[in-house]
Amino acid sequence: MTRTLIFLLALASAGAAHAQAVQLKPLGEARLRYETVDQNGLGLDADALTLRVRAGVEAKAGRWSALVEGQGNLALIDDYFDGLHGPTTRPLVADPENIALARAQIRYASPAFAVTAGRQRIGFDDERFVGSVGFRQNGQSYDAVRAEITPMTGVKADVAYAWSVRTIWGIDGRGARQQAVSGDNVFANVGAQTPVGKVAAFAYLVDQDESAMQGFRMSSQSYGVRLDGNRPIGKTKIAYQLSYARQSDWHRNPNDYSADYYLADVAVDFGGPRLGVGYEVLGAGSGAIGGTALTSFQTPLATGFKFQGWADKFLLTPPDGIRDLYASAGWSWKAVGALKAVTLQAAYHDYRSDRASRSYGDEIDLLASAKLGKVTGSVRYAHYNADRFATDTDKFWLQLDWML
Repeated sequence: MTRTLIFLLALASAGAAHAQAVQLKPLGEARLRYETVDQNGLGLDADALTLRVRAGVEAKAGRWSALVEGQGNLALIDDYFDGLHGPTTRPLVADPENIALARAQIRYASPAFAVTAGRQRIGFDDERFVGSVGFRQNGQSYDAVRAEITPMTGVKADVAYAWSVRTIWGIDGRGARQQAVSGDNVFANVGAQTPVGKVAAFAYLVDQDESAMQGFRMSSQSYGVRLDGNRPIGKTKIAYQLSYARQSDWHRNPNDYSADYYLADVAVDFGGPRLGVGYEVLGAGSGAIGGTALTSFQTPLATGFKFQGWADKFLLTPPDGIRDLYASAGWSWKAVGALKAVTLQAAYHDYRSDRASRSYGDEIDLLASAKLGKVTGSVRYAHYNADRFATDTDKFWLQLDWML
């Protein structure tokens, strides 16, 4: 945090010369969530009722702004293993009690250039490689400097250097689940809008210095390209994503490996009904058969909940990689009576190993959500049916989100 404060003070001093009338904006949000998990092989279910509150203030003066936000997570019902405390005879619900400085940043922004320094949330593209883990109560933030450069319309370079990753495990984090993981992380993404969509090239260099987190073996360098676009056809809109990346060991990682990542995703929106299909591969490493999971394609800084099902069985890629073939269907309404943004969604995943194409299992995910005033409510369910990986698991969530 020392380097964070140095950057904040330096930028504050520079901005003082351009001081204007300061506008203050209060920040506040709360989330109440009940999560229950029934997992084969464990004698007891998990029941977690947690309340997450965030509060802060943002000050703006011309092109300068400063933001400070604290957060706390309280377990009102704590019959669960939070990864750090509680009986391991109950399933994991990764929302430990916590109180922390979530964000403390200064930002300068002009039409062509913006820089943000301090503790901040960072997400690139779909957050498959670098994200803020927004679903978990504590989230993930970065002590970092981020520069966004727009030299011309439709072209943007986004580069960040992070020296510390503040994990979801909070102030009591320890062992393999540290409060913060230090390292020289470098993230770069250059994108351009084209007639077929946004085309981007990226480089994500992840440096995990904490020996408790699998030694240095989670350090990696990933280079790739991505296409993200959509096209209207009458009243129908087709959205598509294509991505490829190559990953290898980096920095002090003692392994010598390389692995590939592929994504192809298409969704058709009929103005209410929506259908989608996709195929995502996190490849097995190029090492010998039977190698460790840490030589397969890994994304330790991703918002993992968004990918490969909500049961969270594949946050760490298995040694033989994973292929996820999925399909989704949903329906959305702008308003149903007093309710706004009403959504129903279902998804099915078929999981197989990348090497030898062995069945891991399959999963069904269901979601219903709606907004009433400043409150968004959601009901979510995940059922993982194990074949040759992990165990059968059912998860159910009830959630209320409020934002100032």
